[in-house]
Amino acid sequence: MYMVIAYDITSDRRRSKLVKVLKDYGTRVNYSVFECEMGKEALVELKKKIAEIVNKKRDSVLFYELCKGCRGKMDSIGVKGSDESHGIITI
Repeated sequence: MYMVIAYDITSDRRRSKLVKVLKDYGTRVNYSVFECEMGKEALVELKKKIAEIVNKKRDSVLFYELCKGCRGKMDSIGVKGSDESHGIITI
């Protein structure tokens, strides 16, 4: 499945931990957005790791699953992605 994961983390320390975890699963395409291609088991594993990091009263992490048809319809305006490689990591 193809996931877009966006987050709003109030603590720099927790944010850094989250980014480190997310980099193992996908590609950072914006300051607070990752694109990941993974199986259901990997998603469950990722959500467990994220739950251990975030403060559920202050932070939020959003998961959007995109179908193949929707992936082909993605568009952007301005600078595309981050300085990192835009390759997708399959887990």
